[in-house]
Amino acid sequence: MPGRCTRNNTSSYNNTEMPQKPLTSNYGQQSTPAVWTIAIVCTILSTAVIISGIAVFTVYLIYRPRMPYLVISAAHLNNLGYDKFRTMDVDMSVTVLAENTNSKVDARFSDVALSVRFRGMDIARLQAAPFEVDRNSSLVLSYQVRSTPIPLDRGAMNELATAVNRGLIDFSIYGQARTRWRVGIFLSVKFWTRLSCRLQFFTNNGTAIGNGCSSKAH
Repeated sequence: MPGRCTRNNTSSYNNTEMPQKPLTSNYGQQSTPAVWTIAIVCTILSTAVIISGIAVFTVYLIYRPRMPYLVISAAHLNNLGYDKFRTMDVDMSVTVLAENTNSKVDARFSDVALSVRFRGMDIARLQAAPFEVDRNSSLVLSYQVRSTPIPLDRGAMNELATAVNRGLIDFSIYGQARTRWRVGIFLSVKFWTRLSCRLQFFTNNGTAIGNGCSSKAH
């Protein structure tokens, strides 16, 4: 019989897959305390802001503070001089009142800086050191403006001559001051009050027209 070659497979293969462990992560478990901490802190801060807002609003309703302001209460043109060399000399008295109409809070004024002008040119600067005004009262700021000879261009000189001929001359006062009112230790508000006033004087006697211009809060 023809020979037949046979192979005895003594080895076997196990095709069964090994069981795999499910993938897990402990990221959520680690981050949970941090998330809760952040949430608690945010809640506390939000509550504090709300309580502070309620407290400020309550204090405002109780005291109802009004804005302090400046007012030009009086002015007088003591002397007005000019010459053919197109220079002008001014001697002027200006009285400014710092008003606090609040009945329950004091007011503080600082950074007072005002300018007396003629046709946009600064003639003098009026300043004051910080001061306080008691409730329902005012403080008088008296200024004596004596300018050095002021050179005028042709347009300004022509306007000055026209003003003298008609007997009425225009000046202006511009400026600002920082004001603040405080209620105990809970509420303090700062803001600027700005002044923009026109001053008219009769050239024959220096009397001013239209005093009473006041500043506006911004």
